[in-house]
Amino acid sequence: MEFRYLGNSGLKISEITYGNWLTHGSQVENDAAKACVRAALDNGISTFDTADAYANTKAEVVLGEALKGERRESLEIFTKVYWPTGPREKNDTGLSRKHVMESVDASLDRLQTDYVDLYQAHRYDTETPLEETMQAFADVVRSGKAHYIGVSEWTADQMRAGHALAGELGFQLISSQPQYSMLWRVIEGEIVPTCRELGISQIVWSPIAQGVLTGKYKPGEDPPAGSRATDEKGGADMIKRFMTDDVLTRVQDLRPIAEEVDLTLAQLAIAWVLQNDNVASAIIGATRPEQVAENVKAAGVKLPGELMTRIDGVLGDVVETDPGKTLETTPQSRPA
Repeated sequence: MEFRYLGNSGLKISEITYGNWLTHGSQVENDAAKACVRAALDNGISTFDTADAYANTKAEVVLGEALKGERRESLEIFTKVYWPTGPREKNDTGLSRKHVMESVDASLDRLQTDYVDLYQAHRYDTETPLEETMQAFADVVRSGKAHYIGVSEWTADQMRAGHALAGELGFQLISSQPQYSMLWRVIEGEIVPTCRELGISQIVWSPIAQGVLTGKYKPGEDPPAGSRATDEKGGADMIKRFMTDDVLTRVQDLRPIAEEVDLTLAQLAIAWVLQNDNVASAIIGATRPEQVAENVKAAGVKLPGELMTRIDGVLGDVVETDPGKTLETTPQSRPA
């Protein structure tokens, strides 16, 4: 495992982060989830990402149990706030001071820790003044409940405004957590240049495009039973944009390139996002410990520029690059 600094801070995190979206408390039984966390630790992963909304708070509970007994100072634990939790009453969502302050305490209880290393705004809240949100985050940091603050799926303009307020309030905004993969490159045009300027790193989710870049989905064939593309709890909706014969054919055409550098398709996909020097870490999920052990092999891999160019040639126009796609993910009102 190799480690990178997170933004313009002194915090180092593992190049591979273990995340439990769509798995812990949902797809995977608790014993299997704990085994995956154990595999992450055994393979050098020290950074763990979750959110209060994952499985409606259950994912945090499972991760807290799985990490119990580990040396806290050797770990970097991240969580998030924004999406509805609990009974979903009127203030159980968003980035109001009330919801932020109540949510951080609840997350710490579930994670069985006194603090998180990174507390992230899971989306931008159009219904709360940004000044209110950033003041709440400043107080979370000053109270010692979080060391740093980050955001997820914010636009470049939103991050610029948030970064300026953070500076005025005396804390650091150091990270952005966007979707990023060979197939989904919408951050490259505006967000990455802005973040380089501001000293913000990317912690990217879905580097294997919800499993499409593993090559297990074949053009003209039904998805494998039990795969994410068959998961009606949410996985199928997330993956459907990539489930076209054109995309799946081009992914299969990447296989010879992966074999040249002795990588699986999944390892190639993870290594690809890590070639971007603004990416501090790639988040992987797993339903089996073996998946963790395999994906970790992408850490430290250096892909030649010529190979990166060939990947671009194979994927061609199926790659999504429109920076406007980030704004499309911003809810126009708080979810009920």
